[in-house]
Amino acid sequence: MRSLAVFCGSRIGKHPIYKDIAIQLGKTLAARNITLVYGGGDVGLMGTIAQTVIEADGRVIGVMPKFLQEREGHFKATEYTIVETMHQRKAVMADRSDAFLILPGGYGTMDEFMEIVTWRQLGLHNKPIGVLNVNGYYNHLLAHLDHMTNEGFISKKDRKLVFDGLHVNLLLDEMDTALKANFI
Repeated sequence: MRSLAVFCGSRIGKHPIYKDIAIQLGKTLAARNITLVYGGGDVGLMGTIAQTVIEADGRVIGVMPKFLQEREGHFKATEYTIVETMHQRKAVMADRSDAFLILPGGYGTMDEFMEIVTWRQLGLHNKPIGVLNVNGYYNHLLAHLDHMTNEGFISKKDRKLVFDGLHVNLLLDEMDTALKANFI
């Protein structure tokens, strides 16, 4: 894995563990020489990860819609792309990434997650998607994906499109193995 798109909050969240895991992920990406591809802001978890990668001499690609620059800031990434729409942001991030990782976040993170999983299901990309279930944040989402599968709205094969884990290194290893095996 050479590059990883990270979808996460433009806020820090209530529990310090969310920021701690963002810092751990940033250090891990830099140590593994994996380029961070992210939403381009300098706020919340996304800003924390990007700043950590840069401080650890890693590479960061930011992708920011023009209309969000005032709200989310403009982080000094290694490479920075300004786009017009949120859809273009997701498309550029998808094009520039070998895999996707979801950290805690809000509506935007869920939108990004669902769209990237849908694109995978439709065969628009063949890249691993992981959910880092920090502090049990995504327990309900993962249970709901299982419920959707049990109710026949997601096939068992498609449910396996989403990896999940509690530990940064283990989840990245699993995703890297899937990527090398040409994913499923």
